[in-house]
Amino acid sequence: MESDSRQAERFLEIYSIGLKLRMLRGERGLTLSRLAAETGLSTALLSKLETYRMIPTLSTLARICRVYGVGLGFFFADAQKHSISITRNLRAIGRGRKQETMKQFPLNARADCPILAKEVDFPPKFVGTLADVGKAFTGVIYVLEGNLQLDSAGQQDVLEPGDCICLNSEMLITWGASGTSSCRALVVTSG
Repeated sequence: MESDSRQAERFLEIYSIGLKLRMLRGERGLTLSRLAAETGLSTALLSKLETYRMIPTLSTLARICRVYGVGLGFFFADAQKHSISITRNLRAIGRGRKQETMKQFPLNARADCPILAKEVDFPPKFVGTLADVGKAFTGVIYVLEGNLQLDSAGQQDVLEPGDCICLNSEMLITWGASGTSSCRALVVTSG
């Protein structure tokens, strides 16, 4: 039978508390040592919270919230929608078919188009926020070069060249180049 603490861990995974803690610290440019000094908590404890090795108590989260200027709701907001679909190595799907004479790749032919398409280049080890908590993000990402890492709902996915992901979510999603190489991706979203 599953222990109570393991059940709590599984329930809390969808809130990505560790990821949110890392993201907030990164946005504020704080080191673990500086955050420890601001909160009165140890660096070891803060590290364990960010890496999901410990479940934070509400009083611990409240201390951290005061430093960042956010409410507890930031960590526990339920997304109204969250859907991710990954297609691996999209280029391989069309192999073996008869070659067409022409391929078209329309990318924002008109300025008033309700769709935004862009190429995104990620420097090595870069991590940024793709979608914030409670803000709807709908889009498609196709990896052109390098490896793209996405973190959301306690799950980490690494996409390789030719992989495609369709997202429809209101959860926190971070993204960046995986490993020591840069990454380039095509991103298409609703305006």
